[in-house]
Amino acid sequence: MAGHSIPHFQNDGGHAVIEIGVKEFMCVGASVPFDHPHIFIDMGDDNEKVCGYCSTLYRYNPSLKATQTNPVGCTFANQAA
Repeated sequence: MAGHSIPHFQNDGGHAVIEIGVKEFMCVGASVPFDHPHIFIDMGDDNEKVCGYCSTLYRYNPSLKATQTNPVGCTFANQAA
């Protein structure tokens, strides 16, 4: 899909809960080399979803923008080689 980007989130801080402003996203675990397979998660009608790999609980917060997180710093930035 041209022009469509799915936000990616990471949990380097080992947070139990990360609030995000979207319901469809990718979880990468932690930064390379501690990441897990990058998986798509869709909350659907729910407001929370747990990643099956790293057990991070993602909670939807409609006051956040698509790339914002609470705690701050959990947005994954893909670094080109």
